[in-house]
Amino acid sequence: MMDFISTNLAIILCFIFGVALLVAEVFMPGFGIAGISGIALEIISIVLTYLNFGGLAALGLAIVSLAVIGIVISVSLRSATKGRLSKTPIVLNNRETAAEGFSATADMDVFLGREGDTVTILRPTGMAEFDGVKLNVISDGEYIPKGTHVLVQRVEGARIVVRRTATNA
Repeated sequence: MMDFISTNLAIILCFIFGVALLVAEVFMPGFGIAGISGIALEIISIVLTYLNFGGLAALGLAIVSLAVIGIVISVSLRSATKGRLSKTPIVLNNRETAAEGFSATADMDVFLGREGDTVTILRPTGMAEFDGVKLNVISDGEYIPKGTHVLVQRVEGARIVVRRTATNA
């Protein structure tokens, strides 16, 4: 009787701690010790079930294990976005918006309307130099040879679109 309790207790503890470690891994950056340990504990619980109760019980535990892990992780992620967990310091709720002065790319609008020369061939992408600054640029699909005078037509985020100037046409 004592052996039955200790075997089942080991299976149950491995299962519970494995799920807990996998949930903790969701909130940690990278794939590390918690995730590997959680997977190992889940495998140990399935192997112990197989050794003590047979293949059908182990298969059942594997299916239940995957279902429980999926449900628990989805509930914890939902809680992290909209529930009680979203109000804790573990979840970063600050946003860096453009209205507050943050931008994801460098502001290239300063080059709008500037003229420069191509440093490489544009087919349609390449390099051009504007007032001593070399930039990756793109033409509107046309081939532009090296050394051609170009004008910055528009800026789309970090993408700088150029065209030949009237003197080169």
